[in-house]
Amino acid sequence: MACDPEKCVGCRICEYVCSLKKEGVFNPTKSRIRVVRIHNPPIDWAITCRKCDDPPCVRACPRQGALVQRRDGLIIVDEEKCNGCGWCIEACDFGAIALSEGKVVVICDTCGGEPECIQWCPEEALSLITKDILAQKARIEVMRKFSGSI
Repeated sequence: MACDPEKCVGCRICEYVCSLKKEGVFNPTKSRIRVVRIHNPPIDWAITCRKCDDPPCVRACPRQGALVQRRDGLIIVDEEKCNGCGWCIEACDFGAIALSEGKVVVICDTCGGEPECIQWCPEEALSLITKDILAQKARIEVMRKFSGSI
């Protein structure tokens, strides 16, 4: 999942849609996506699991098999094994993991490949892309900043 900060207006509709889809309530604290505001200059940015290579959240988990990374990169939580200790939350550099009221961690699962947050984003700031495409966009943006000609 990627967010274009130039399009994101911080409306938080993605958080509300996610909480409704996953928890059945309009409550952004129960969402698996988080909108954060970065200052200087002010930028709103929606954050979800980054599907890290060798994810620190999985390595930090003391409960064998409570967090597992699938081949496609998604982190799956085994609710029977997770005890909500929060070590994975601390290990995530992006703040993409939260603790549910049931004392089990929750992580974006991209709604089975069709994320509701993307469908409902009024500014089309969210997209589902591969790491390779995301890295390519970052390289192009760097080239734009330094050359001004791309």
